[in-house]
Amino acid sequence: MAAWALQLHGVGNASAVELGSAMASIERDGRPWLTIDCGAEGLTAFEALYGRPPDAVFITHVHLDHVAGLERLFVSSYFDPQRRGRIRLYVPAPVVPLLQRRVGDYPNVLAEGGANFWDAFQLVPVSDAFWHDGLRLEVFPVRHHWPDTAFGLRLRGSVVWSGDTRPIPEMLARHADAGELIAHDCALHGNPSHTGLDDLEREYSDALRKRMLLYHYAGHADAATMVARGYRVARPGESWPLAEHTAMLALP
Repeated sequence: MAAWALQLHGVGNASAVELGSAMASIERDGRPWLTIDCGAEGLTAFEALYGRPPDAVFITHVHLDHVAGLERLFVSSYFDPQRRGRIRLYVPAPVVPLLQRRVGDYPNVLAEGGANFWDAFQLVPVSDAFWHDGLRLEVFPVRHHWPDTAFGLRLRGSVVWSGDTRPIPEMLARHADAGELIAHDCALHGNPSHTGLDDLEREYSDALRKRMLLYHYAGHADAATMVARGYRVARPGESWPLAEHTAMLALP
């Protein structure tokens, strides 16, 4: 049986540089299996830990603290014949045009010409689910800024990653019903695009909150306050063991 874990590369909000951009990898037997987002600080932490860039990335949304590392990933992949065009980017279909405008639309990605941004990657648009390495992962919309611009991810039975969001009890009722660890956006105080502690306590049951690991907060002081309130708080560089998944398997 494989050993699964959630490795945290960064856990902070866009201003908390010392905590790193929010980014994690689902590990299988100590190796990165699927990475979630690709911020600048998060990518640096990933490469320091594993000694190489990621092979497969799921993009939750296109705010720069979650996708700024893609430019550096383009360079490292495009100029490596063994990796060019082989890094899988799983991107929710409504996010693809936003990602193109954000990072792929520069008029001449290389000064000498002859290259398109997506030449370095295998871009895989996804809807409500996708297959990776023989397993089915679920994708669901979250509440961040504007409809159909941000999405969460579930490996059934193991982990749910909320992405940046307001509370989403209706989504977690469906996509976190198998005992998963729930990595959830949370700061000390909520705002129109992010969850706060008061939101958690108003919107979610005690049982659901006990499964949560909070990330995307503003700083160490906020983390200390959340811990004092009885919550588990993610720290950069931590690894959290995951239960064996119950995801659908591809037919042999």
